[in-house]
Amino acid sequence: MKKSLLFFGIMFLMAPSAHADITSRLSSSVQLTVDAAASQATRIGSSYSVSGSNVSATLGGLTAPASATSAATMNAGSYTQTTDGAAITFTEAFTQGDAVNVINSGTSVSSGVVGSLPAYGVVTTTAGGVAGTLAGSIDSAGTIGPLTAGGAGTSATGQFVSEITVR
Repeated sequence: MKKSLLFFGIMFLMAPSAHADITSRLSSSVQLTVDAAASQATRIGSSYSVSGSNVSATLGGLTAPASATSAATMNAGSYTQTTDGAAITFTEAFTQGDAVNVINSGTSVSSGVVGSLPAYGVVTTTAGGVAGTLAGSIDSAGTIGPLTAGGAGTSATGQFVSEITVR
């Protein structure tokens, strides 16, 4: 009996002790955002088409641009009816393309307004946000102070994170 008690006593002393590491982490943050003004532009090219029946033509078309920054222009054709008194169909279409619009790289944005916008066939412009009364704060204890909405195109986000890890 003494031997078995001694054996279990030694085994008990050799067994690893049960323990856990506990980590606690608290954090607070405030993010204030004001949207930027933006403009996205896509140039369109010049195009010309003609179709018809019972028409003879000295075709027109596109004339090459006069410079690297100008657009192609239309050269009108000359058309006559082939058979007098017969039905005629005729369609001519021209789309004037965009000339290259060079914007000064020093163009500035103030109060959410873009100073110069490109004058192209497809333009999407978004006004920037205005900070106005946008505000938020965190004190030294990590408490998030009041979040105040700003003008259009702004956001205020406060966050508190509590994390407990047991290993």
